[in-house]
Amino acid sequence: MKLLTQEAVEQYNREGWYAPVSVLSPSEASAIRGKLEAFEAEAGGLKGPLRHKSHLLFTWLDELIRHPRILDAVEDVIGPNILCWGSSFFIKEPRNPGFVSWHQDSTYWGLDPADVITAWVAFSDSNAANGAMRVIPGTHKLDQVTHRDTFNADNLLSRGQEIEVDVDASQARMLELRAGEMSLHHVRLIHGSDPNPSDTRRIGFAIRYIPTHVRQVAGTHDSATLVRGVDTEQNFALEQAPKSDMSVQAQAFHAEVTNQHANILMRSTNRAMRA
Repeated sequence: MKLLTQEAVEQYNREGWYAPVSVLSPSEASAIRGKLEAFEAEAGGLKGPLRHKSHLLFTWLDELIRHPRILDAVEDVIGPNILCWGSSFFIKEPRNPGFVSWHQDSTYWGLDPADVITAWVAFSDSNAANGAMRVIPGTHKLDQVTHRDTFNADNLLSRGQEIEVDVDASQARMLELRAGEMSLHHVRLIHGSDPNPSDTRRIGFAIRYIPTHVRQVAGTHDSATLVRGVDTEQNFALEQAPKSDMSVQAQAFHAEVTNQHANILMRSTNRAMRA
C-alpha cells in the first residue's frame, strides 16, 4: 500500500467507493481555487469544452493530475501503470438548479474493461448543504445498465443521461468532503447529486484514471496522458502537457482532443457537447 490502508482498498472493491482521502492542504486547495477563479474573472467564466480535459490547458491542473498523493491512492486500486483519460469540472453555483442525475460513468465512455477510477477532488467544501455527491454502494458490480438521454438544461452531464432502473435512494451514501480532500469511485458505480440551494459555490474536479491495459472500443481514436509508470500497451495516443496556461499551442491541441472525445461521448445523437 502506498497511501490507502488495506481496509480502504477492501471497501473500494466491496462497495465501489472510498472517501475521504486527504490529498491537498487547505492552503493548496485554496491556491488552486484562486487560480481557477482568477481565470473565470478574466475570461468571463470557464465554459463549454474548457471544463473538460482542462489539464491540457492549465499547468496547475497538469500538475494536479500528477500529484503524488492522488496517484499513490489510485495506484493502490488499479496498479502502477496509470493514464489520465479525462478530467472535468463539476461546479455548482449558489442557489442554482444544476444537478447530476443517477447514472453510471461508463455509459458512453467506450472504455473496456471497466477498470476505471475517478478521483473527485474538492476545491471547496462539498456537503449536504451544497449538493455533495451521493453513491449507491455495491452497484459497481452491476453490468452496464440502460440509460435514457434527457438533455435537461439543468443536468450537468453531457447528455443529461439518467439510469432507467429504479434507484433505492434510501441506500445512498453522501460523500462529504472538505476542500483538499477527494473521493474515489468506480466507473460502474451508480451516483448523482442534488442542486445547490446554499450561498456557497461547490467546486469539484473529477480526474478519470485508467490502467494502461484499458482500450477504447467506441471510437477510432482516443488519447490519454501517462502520469505514472510505463505504457507498453499503447492503446491511446499520448497527450502533450501545456507549457504555459492557455497557450495557443495548448488551446489548439485541447480543441483537437475534445473534439475527438465529443465524437465518442455524443455518438448516435445529432448534438454537440453542451456549453
